Amino acid sequence: MGKAKKRSFQKGINDRFNKLTRNEAVEQVVTMLKTGDSDAYSLITLFGLSAEEILEGGASYEVVKGLGGLLLD
Repeated sequence: MGKAKKRSFQKGINDRFNKLTRNEAVEQVVTMLKTGDSDAYSLITLFGLSAEEILEGGASYEVVKGLGGLLLD
């Protein structure tokens, strides 16, 4: 694969989130948790989200409880 194609793929990966606010991050985390996307963990730690915020965003209790030590108290 040439350098240009490799750069194009990397650009798409890095442009996934653009100017993400905390509220938008909570919404993204909830949708990612519902689909089983593991990138939700990085957003949780990046924004320091609490279990309460994710539950208010619409995630199920079981999913949030399964995150355990990843969430702030």
